[in-house]
Amino acid sequence: MTPKEVMDLAKKNNVKFIRLWFSDIHGQLKSFAVPVDELKYAFDEGMGFDGSSIKGFARIDESDMIARPDPNTFAILPWRPKEKAVARMFCDIYEPDGTPYKGDPRYILKVNLEKAKQKGFTFYIGPELEYFYFKSDKTTDTLDEGGYFDYPMDAAEDLRRDTVLGLESMGIKVEYSHHEVAHSQHEIDLRYDEALKMADIVMTHRVLVKEIAKQYNVYATFMPKPIFGQNGSGMHTHQSLFKGDKNSFFNSKDEYYLSDTGKKYIAGILTHIKEITLVLNQWVNSYKRLVPGYEAPVYICWARRNRSALVRVPLYKPGKEKATRIELRSPDPSCNPYLAFACMLSAGLKGIEKGYQIPEPVELDVYHLSEKERDSMGINQLPGSLIEAIEYAEKSELLRETLGEHIFEQLIASKKIEWDGYRTKVHPSEIEQYLPVL
Repeated sequence: MTPKEVMDLAKKNNVKFIRLWFSDIHGQLKSFAVPVDELKYAFDEGMGFDGSSIKGFARIDESDMIARPDPNTFAILPWRPKEKAVARMFCDIYEPDGTPYKGDPRYILKVNLEKAKQKGFTFYIGPELEYFYFKSDKTTDTLDEGGYFDYPMDAAEDLRRDTVLGLESMGIKVEYSHHEVAHSQHEIDLRYDEALKMADIVMTHRVLVKEIAKQYNVYATFMPKPIFGQNGSGMHTHQSLFKGDKNSFFNSKDEYYLSDTGKKYIAGILTHIKEITLVLNQWVNSYKRLVPGYEAPVYICWARRNRSALVRVPLYKPGKEKATRIELRSPDPSCNPYLAFACMLSAGLKGIEKGYQIPEPVELDVYHLSEKERDSMGINQLPGSLIEAIEYAEKSELLRETLGEHIFEQLIASKKIEWDGYRTKVHPSEIEQYLPVL
């Protein structure tokens, strides 16, 4: 849409305020509101703000930043009153001299998408976001004890329905929704779309899930592993490359229906996954999910039907060439989608560019293989903790190139601070376990 079309649409729908959204380096949504009468100025000049107050943005001596709204992201927020409506637009962040700000995650994704475009590719993404509903943000008391696809025990059926309706009212297409494996755990799967649009959708999805939950007086969380002994929440990410309307991953003559491009893309993911895990799984808590036995992938291999593999290639259905894709199962829903999608794409493109060779698929339950058996098959393992992920990331030229110098350095520094805080803190479980006996 053009700015004029946005302003006309805002007037038609009685919009009184516009929320301008952008992301910090951790994927935390930042927002400020402008009256609708200021919208023309926002389009023409951009809105200034203090970048030094945003995590991973500018130092205090270079703090002036400009937020410019993207008119194509205009949507009315369904949880706000209709009689005095509030809309949102995502912003791109600029320096005062008009150059794109290199600390803006949305800009980083755009840069990497341009690299794909220069090779003739369009990058499509279809994520599956899992999350929990709890009775409040102070407890992990669940709403039900239901499991995968359970219906009678699903206490959040109406809540999830209203969430899907809210997403659809904003033009976001949903494939389906259901109760997940863990108690009070849910999933809403999104129809695939171009990567930049999908990153905006993921940010919107997380906010909308939380806002609709508030209306039911419950709390929604995308924390990767909130409950000990139950499955954590992942963001299985389906991805493909197209040239025009042709799926570059499909080959009808291959035994796996995968093209050389698709195989090299997978090889790129498998080769560089340790380096980019810090971005895909960025919190201390993320590594409580990445353990054997709870459906989260730990071992670096690929397969078709085997859901214990890191990368899965869903089985081909005749006449569905455009649906050929890979599914990366390690990311969690609390990642920064702009940076995560950029890293996935960058690793895959590196595999295509360098001609990486894909190993044989592993159609066995990898969790049940012995360490010796995994070693003999060349199956490696994801980082087991945040500090291990940091160590791999620090040495990665691919990650530095993908994120740019500014975000790379800021992300590493902030994650080291997080790890030090976790490492030096005495946790309640330690008091419970050790105080009575030591």
